[in-house]
Amino acid sequence: MSEALPSGQSAPTVLRIVLGKRLKELRESRGVSLEGAAKALSVSHLTIRRIENAQVSLKIPYVKELLRLYDVSEAEAEDFTTMAEQANEPGWWHNYKTALPDWFRAYVSLETAAEVIRVYEPHYMTGLLQTRDYARAVIRAGFPYEPEHALEHRVDLRLRRQALLGGPGSPKLWVVLEEAVLRREVGGPAVMRGQIERVLEVLDDPRITLRILPLAAGAHSGTSGHITYFRFREPELQDIVYTEVGLTSAVYLDQRPDVVTHLEAYTRISRLASELVPDTRTYLSQLRKEFTR
Repeated sequence: MSEALPSGQSAPTVLRIVLGKRLKELRESRGVSLEGAAKALSVSHLTIRRIENAQVSLKIPYVKELLRLYDVSEAEAEDFTTMAEQANEPGWWHNYKTALPDWFRAYVSLETAAEVIRVYEPHYMTGLLQTRDYARAVIRAGFPYEPEHALEHRVDLRLRRQALLGGPGSPKLWVVLEEAVLRREVGGPAVMRGQIERVLEVLDDPRITLRILPLAAGAHSGTSGHITYFRFREPELQDIVYTEVGLTSAVYLDQRPDVVTHLEAYTRISRLASELVPDTRTYLSQLRKEFTR
C-alpha cells in the first residue's frame, strides 16, 4: 500500500498534482536526473522530488528555471507558469481549515475535481447526500465536546461540499450503502425520515446511482471498511482510492495494483447489492414508513 498524497497543511490541489507529474515527465523525457535538476536550482534532489510529488507549493522562479532546463517553448512555459500560479491559490475549502482535519484536506480537493466518484459506505450516509440535520447529528457524535459554533462550521463545510452535485460538469456519483446505514437511527425518527426522503429525491438525478447492500449479503469484499474511488478528467492524474485508518488518519492510494484491487472489490459489492435489492426506490419508500412514528 502506498500513500499517494501528502496530508497536513500542504495537502495539494489536483492542479498541483498534475503539474508536478508534468514536470517529472518533462525531466525524464529530457534525460535529466533528479540531481541535475537540483543543481540547476541550487537545491537538494529531495526538493525536486517534493515538487514532482506535489508535497510543496510550486515556487514560480523554480518552475521557470526547470522549464528552461527542460527546453520548453516560450508559449508552453508561459501557459505552464500561469497554471502554476493558479495551483498555488487556496481552494474554497481554505475558509474551513479549522473544520478540516489535516488528513482530509486532500480528499476535498480530489472530490472537487473528480469526474467519477464511487463510494462504499458501511457506517453513515455518504457526506455528499447528508441533510443538515443528519450531518449535525453525525458530527456531534464524533465531536461530543465541540462548541456549538465550531460544530456548525463543520456542518457548513459538509453541505458546502455538496455544491459539486447537480451543476454543469458535476461528477458521476455511484454509492453503495450498507443496510445498517439506513437502519442506524441518527438524530431520531424525524431526522432519519428526512434523510431517506433526501436520498429518494436524488434518485431522479441521472448522474447519481445508489445501491443498498442488505445485511443478508453476509461476508463480502467491503467488510474491511469505507472506500472512495476517484477518477479524473486529467489524463496525467491516475485513479486514486481513499480509505480511512482509525479515527485520525487516512491513506490515499494511486499504485495500480492497489487501485485495481479496490475497484474490483467495489464492483463485486455493487453487483451484489443490485442483485439483492434491485429496486432501491421501493426499498427506501418502505423503510421511510418505519420512521413515521
